[in-house]
Amino acid sequence: MPTAILTGQPVPGSSIESELRSLGFDVHLAAGAAETETLLARVPGEERVAVVDARFVGHPHALRLGLTDPRFPLAAIPGAVTAQPAARQTLTRAMARENSTGGGTAVDVDSLADRITAALDADGAGVHRPELGSLVAAVPADPQARNEARQGVAAVDDEAVRLKSAVKARDGFVTTHFISPYSRYIARWCARRGLTPNQVTTASLITALIAAGCAATGTRGGFVAAGVLLIASFVLDCTDGQLARYSLQYSTLGAWLDATFDRAKEYAYYAGLALGAARGGDDVWALALGAMVLQTCRHVVDFSFNEANHDASANTSPTAALSDKLDSVGWTVWLRRMIVLPIGERWAMIAVLTALTTPRITFYALLIGCAFAATYTTAGRVLRSLTRKATRTDRAAKALADLADSGPLAEAGAKGLRTAARRLPGFATPAVALLGGAAVVATAALTDFGGPWPLVAALGYVLTSALAVARPLKGALDWLVPPFFRAAEYLTVLFLAAKADVNGALPAAFGLVAAVAYHHYDTVYRIRGDAGAPPQWLVRTVGGHEGRTLVITLLAVLLTAAQFKVALTVLAVVVALVVLVESIRFWVAAHQVGAPAVHDEGEPA
Repeated sequence: MPTAILTGQPVPGSSIESELRSLGFDVHLAAGAAETETLLARVPGEERVAVVDARFVGHPHALRLGLTDPRFPLAAIPGAVTAQPAARQTLTRAMARENSTGGGTAVDVDSLADRITAALDADGAGVHRPELGSLVAAVPADPQARNEARQGVAAVDDEAVRLKSAVKARDGFVTTHFISPYSRYIARWCARRGLTPNQVTTASLITALIAAGCAATGTRGGFVAAGVLLIASFVLDCTDGQLARYSLQYSTLGAWLDATFDRAKEYAYYAGLALGAARGGDDVWALALGAMVLQTCRHVVDFSFNEANHDASANTSPTAALSDKLDSVGWTVWLRRMIVLPIGERWAMIAVLTALTTPRITFYALLIGCAFAATYTTAGRVLRSLTRKATRTDRAAKALADLADSGPLAEAGAKGLRTAARRLPGFATPAVALLGGAAVVATAALTDFGGPWPLVAALGYVLTSALAVARPLKGALDWLVPPFFRAAEYLTVLFLAAKADVNGALPAAFGLVAAVAYHHYDTVYRIRGDAGAPPQWLVRTVGGHEGRTLVITLLAVLLTAAQFKVALTVLAVVVALVVLVESIRFWVAAHQVGAPAVHDEGEPA
């Protein structure tokens, strides 16, 4: 149980002690700095501890934001400071210094908690201060100030602020106007019944899988039920994040489940639609796989661009300045959010079209919409990259190299090509990756199944892939390298399976691409959580993008179409087992050892 040390002379009629207990703290009273230091030393090192001024006046939610958020080792609001186990020594040192100097760090500050915070700031400890907005958090110095603070508390509805803050600050039009106005109340209902965000995330996954099963029936009633259930799944998907923000139940495992299940739900639904269409005599597996490839590549563009630029120095451009100006014009903000087809708009479109039309029409609309969105976003990011003056860091180059997913063949080739790579102009790196990938995709699409040309192109692709990663990915457009690799590998599998022209080849290819895409998403979420990339043995075991591409083209040459289908199925199962077992082991272990809690508040997926 976390411990709160209430310092100073208690104020008659104050509710601070009961409020701290309602937040789960075991409360101890300390008359002064020396007693506070003694009590602090007695608190077990594996527990959260807080120092709170007994004169504190404020909203309970202000205390919740300041003292219970698991994402930050150190946090403070006026009159209160807290430390998680990872930062206990830092807090203890600051407390000891304050006690020994009699408040020398900030002699003009009356509150011990605030003096400790000032000492932590002086040490450069990185104290998180939550945005309180209209919430009150103060340490009144006299009865008049105390009365004014209490009036401020009474004037603001604590619960209304809490509900509003549960909604993501930046979201899509559909989510903001059609889902969040009521899903926040579902989140509160869940919180009051002790449900966790992970439980709601799991419920959302189960609902989406049932929706996929309904779509797989191939009946009009099944399609209508699938559309309704897909919307219900999305409501729960919004609810889990809002519940996490409402009750501050963030975790590393929760962020991974939320992001991973979103992809699993959408791609399982694509498969359900394809199965339903097949029951009606229409084969749309190629469209389903194409939609998954396009959506995955869109995400990789997002991830790569953000990793390349989020910590770059001198990171400005005229294009970015124009975008900032457009943000001041309200209607342009919503228009730009809608045309990129974020998850709310995308799922709403899929649900409505599923209920009213056919799977083929649904996939056509999805492919057209996502292709336009991908063109718009990628073009804008290319323009920003070409016009901005930015110096990219070693960390960004490492993240892009990890996202590239280079296997042993590309790694070995890169070592021998480093000298040649240094002589190439800056634009050569993404250009080489694009040309090599385009060659293998084009030969897979334009030549007959079983011919040697895709294999020849794949051998060339190994060389171009090695050349593309032979030097650090710090160029203006080097963030394009990972999405070029993803598109090359996925599309090669798609076209070879389509050319095989045997029943079951495209579903097997869908399974293989889904398994590999999971591995690539897992890499992204590990990097986002500051956990590093997957272990090298895993990347080498599954071959890297160039190794898998080479093996698949070789199998297409050596095997018959029927045997190729079986080989794709076996590869899908093997890759899925290897990456899933390692991924689940890693994230569960990270959760058990208390990895820093994270929560994605970025662009809508």
